[in-house]
Amino acid sequence: MTDQAAAPPGKLDAAVLKIAGVVVLGAIMSILDITVVSVALPTFQTEFNATYAQVAWTMTGYTLALATVIPLSGWAADRFGTKRLYMLALLLFTAGSVLCATAGSIEQLVAYRVLQGLGGGMLMPIGMTIMTRAAGPERIGRLMAVLGVPMLLGPIGGPILGGWLIEAASWHWVFLINLPIGIIALVYAQFALPKDEAHPSESFDFVGMLMLSPGLALFLFGVSSLPETGTITATKVWVTMLIGAVLVIGFVFYSFKPKHPLLDLRLLKNRNLSVASLSLFVFVIAFMGAGLLFPSYFLQIRGESTLDAGLLMAPQGIGAVLTMPIAGMLADKIPVGRTVPFAMVLIAAGFFGFTQVGTDTSYVFLCGSLFVMGLGMGGTMMPIMTSALRTLQPVEVARGSTLVNILQQIGGSIGTAIMSVILTSRLNGSAVIPGAANPQTGEPLTEAQAAIAVNHGAQLPIPPDILQRGLQFAADSFATTFWVGFALVVATFIPIAFLPKRRKPATGGAPGEPAVETPILMH
Repeated sequence: MTDQAAAPPGKLDAAVLKIAGVVVLGAIMSILDITVVSVALPTFQTEFNATYAQVAWTMTGYTLALATVIPLSGWAADRFGTKRLYMLALLLFTAGSVLCATAGSIEQLVAYRVLQGLGGGMLMPIGMTIMTRAAGPERIGRLMAVLGVPMLLGPIGGPILGGWLIEAASWHWVFLINLPIGIIALVYAQFALPKDEAHPSESFDFVGMLMLSPGLALFLFGVSSLPETGTITATKVWVTMLIGAVLVIGFVFYSFKPKHPLLDLRLLKNRNLSVASLSLFVFVIAFMGAGLLFPSYFLQIRGESTLDAGLLMAPQGIGAVLTMPIAGMLADKIPVGRTVPFAMVLIAAGFFGFTQVGTDTSYVFLCGSLFVMGLGMGGTMMPIMTSALRTLQPVEVARGSTLVNILQQIGGSIGTAIMSVILTSRLNGSAVIPGAANPQTGEPLTEAQAAIAVNHGAQLPIPPDILQRGLQFAADSFATTFWVGFALVVATFIPIAFLPKRRKPATGGAPGEPAVETPILMH
């Protein structure tokens, strides 16, 4: 007898919620870690006497490790079982976190972040597979709403937690905080996750791995190097992006030949999955890229502390928490094509508020914009994921969630690079202050750089009128970048228009027939 069979239709029973708790713990660790570390970059520069380009590799190395290991998750879940693989991912992530706290150089820290990423890359796709199988197709919407809480609150809670840990303790605790959470998650997983059967008969696609994993890593390396170089013509950018793209395109053509490819692109024949995946990809490029710059505006233009900048982002999380449970219930009853467009209107309206930023824009206006944006976020991301996975057969869920996670990772990296390049190029256009030099690099100092530095407490002998002009230029640079993000958000309405507007039976069942039963979960 299945645990989910005893639950009333559409309701999440205690057994499913117990499993969801394990996955949410893992998601909190992996998602919080990305944003917590982002606020620690200036501290790493000071501690390790490194440049920003060097410490940025603590983020890039983690991202590249994610991209490398995510394609393996679908095969490994079938081959070794989701419980064993999820616990291995938790162990790798926790061990990597502890090692990061012991790093004595920036090179060591980057290496340990890669190890962390190998575990973190498996947590989300395997976690989504476990939850989808546990709940069954009729309850995916509600379950995705549960998983969506850490996904949306991570970018808000991360800066707050990171700022507080660095101010109250030291940078080491940015990583050590994962140790107690990791131990609790491992013990919890051992007792809460059901035993599942491995499928050792499926062959591993070595040829596909040699094309896809290095291809994704090289492509994202080139994309991640864009903000540092400022131009796509730099050798380290276009050469690695070209080689990566060739390998990925080669994999696309190759993947239809083997019976069990590393990434099953044949799943995209499922119209729901393909439309939802494209919608999610465009949405992540638009929102995640610009969304990471919201705290930067508060930090650089308004001179707020890391902790205060994180607190100012809280309205977005509050809005998401309010609408996400409602969106989860609606996703199980109403086609997402009828609800997501309304949520996207809220996101676009809130995002528009940030195109109006200046040096003294009202915080009430900006926090209100974030709240409206959060309301839309809670009704967008998880319903789209629900649409992507609900019509897959049970045996396809692991590979389907892997495909969705890869598209998210690529989209997020591309969006972040695009917005960072636009903002950097705009800021670099600021006028140079005659006779002034950057104290760290010795290069000529621009008005915008000087204004941002003074906002952070630097003592520079620059006239107030020049600083004010530089601050206004920097604020206008942020506004221009947010206009680009707003245009991309509006572009998301195109793929969303093709999301299903009619109710379809889950897991491919024919009309009038019961949906295909999910695997039996033994406790």
